[in-house]
Amino acid sequence: MCCAGSGWRDEHRARLARPVAAGQVRAIHAGAGTRFVTSAGQRQGAYFPAGVLTGVTTEHDVAHQELFGPVAMVFAATDEDHAVRIANDTPYGLGSYVFTADPRQAERIEAGMVFVNGVLAESAELPFGGVKRSGFGRELGRPGIEEFVNKKLIRPLVG
Repeated sequence: MCCAGSGWRDEHRARLARPVAAGQVRAIHAGAGTRFVTSAGQRQGAYFPAGVLTGVTTEHDVAHQELFGPVAMVFAATDEDHAVRIANDTPYGLGSYVFTADPRQAERIEAGMVFVNGVLAESAELPFGGVKRSGFGRELGRPGIEEFVNKKLIRPLVG
């Protein structure tokens, strides 16, 4: 389960659930055989249940949405090239995780941040930011600080 903060109300939870449910319904209607698996238990307080959408392909609308919630989508890929095409077939590009024996594969992913063979590797000294519809510029780290600096170029032309 994901904690969404003490100020969360039922209408906020419902607002998050709508695109997840709509994406699931569209994927099922498209013949994906998609299942939405949720955690068990009662839904109380500031929590939203985690879930997994399976059987999703890049043909489904939900594959091109940015679901802000604890929801994962599982895609089947035939090889690394196909997996990279799936990963890049989105209008978003904030962060990605790549699990591979060849860390150079991360260079092929169109995202502002790519973590190789691990999750939760973010840190205050690392730049944070995305590409495509997931942002412009960077926060944190040296690139983030440089967003707030006015740099001046002085080039004397000596004859």
